[in-house]
Amino acid sequence: MRLLHRASPWRALFAGDAPPDPCDWPPLLAPLADAVAALGPTPRLAEAKAWQPQLVEALRRLDLPAWRIAQLLSDHNDWLYRQAVEQGLSAMRGSGWGEPPARFCVLTLGSGARHESLLGPDQDNAMIVEDYPDRAHTEIDGYFQALGERMTDTLDEAGIPLCNGHVMARWPMWRKRLGEWGRQLEIWTAERRVKRVQQANILLDFHAVYGDPALAESLRDLVVALVPRAALFLDEMASLLDETPVALDRLGRLVGDDDGAPHERAINLKRQGLLPLTGSVRLLALRQGCRAPDTRGRLSELVVAGVLDAARASALGDALGRLQALVLDAQLTSLAAGRAADGWIDTARLDDAQRLLLRHDLQQVRRLIKTAKSMGNNG
Repeated sequence: MRLLHRASPWRALFAGDAPPDPCDWPPLLAPLADAVAALGPTPRLAEAKAWQPQLVEALRRLDLPAWRIAQLLSDHNDWLYRQAVEQGLSAMRGSGWGEPPARFCVLTLGSGARHESLLGPDQDNAMIVEDYPDRAHTEIDGYFQALGERMTDTLDEAGIPLCNGHVMARWPMWRKRLGEWGRQLEIWTAERRVKRVQQANILLDFHAVYGDPALAESLRDLVVALVPRAALFLDEMASLLDETPVALDRLGRLVGDDDGAPHERAINLKRQGLLPLTGSVRLLALRQGCRAPDTRGRLSELVVAGVLDAARASALGDALGRLQALVLDAQLTSLAAGRAADGWIDTARLDDAQRLLLRHDLQQVRRLIKTAKSMGNNG
């Protein structure tokens, strides 16, 4: 894993209002050019979201690794978010609301914020509003509540469904002034309480997708200053790693937890592979005051901090990519069969080499969990 690396030119693909004109692309990029041309320059948001499997297939034909494809899918979802916010702002201007009454920043949370989304994510988002006097709360918060409702409804209609857990900027819990977010973090991190750690876990992977990114950086400053000193909170976060054990039995054989399994060969690799990996890296990163929101970036920072050696961090990054590849392949298969894209893989579809490598990767994740938990015990 390179500790210093340039921003990939691939990440510019969805940075603007529309992808670059595919007519200008070299023949080598023909699979992607064909996919972008098929989408058209001004698709409706639902069409753009439904096009994502075609995007994935084109990127796979270009031999991009799954972790890069996940980044680009997340970038495309960021684009959908920006369009949804712009549409909400335009509708509000047309309805007489005027311009935003304060600076604000829309955040994506979870895998979207880490730019590790695959196919089929739901909404996890929040909003930061600059501090304003309490006397103006009804007017200002009313504006941003209306914007949050419009944004999340638009995303839902586009194919990114509303979050069943209500983790969305349309709700006051996830729409606050910057100072209120600071006080919320102080409350969440003050004690060893499961619900508060679970809520904080959702917030602590965040990325500014629209608005003033300085507000998000200020929130990051608060996290870095507060969380590494919250020993009891971090200890409870470590304990929660046991809630999502990897998909291995005591003898190191592949086994699912059978919770909602569609058949006996199924393993929810998102729940029993990706989440333990990303959660363990998050915990280690929070203890060290790392600023990167993504798993690969956090692994690099942990090497710099001396928590992991470069070889182990590189191996974990490779494991993350392979787990993402297995889930992405299963999602494409499910979508082609008319089923939903979820975290389940069918182990019967894996060959012997894939099973062996999956066991190896999950064993690495299991060891990482022990490392993450032992850091608190030793610290």
